[in-house]
Amino acid sequence: QVQLVESGGGSVQAGGSLRLSCAASGDTFSSLPMGWFRQAPGKEREFVAAITSGSRTTRYKDSVKGRFTISRDNAKNTVYLEMSSLKPEDTAVYYCNGVSSWSKPLFGSWGQGTQVTVSS
Repeated sequence: QVQLVESGGGSVQAGGSLRLSCAASGDTFSSLPMGWFRQAPGKEREFVAAITSGSRTTRYKDSVKGRFTISRDNAKNTVYLEMSSLKPEDTAVYYCNGVSSWSKPLFGSWGQGTQVTVSS
């Protein structure tokens, strides 16, 4: 199973930007569609963005379209989430995982996540 380590979170003001990274171990990363998920306090974890193994296709949660960009570097076993025009409602712990059916997590276990806090 792939091990995942997220980083890059922080505290920003509304309108700011952050770039999240997810480093994956293992030999199967380049063949897996990958995604980002987030969990806000008191809420269930939700899908944010996904990208196919070859980066040909991406998909986003409606509320982040036009503001977030997912990308990956298979040579570095890393997937990224570039976030701009951040809003307070984007505040959450962000996680990466493999994806199935475009928006469902593939692996049952999760990394530690990275906290994103957006203040108004």
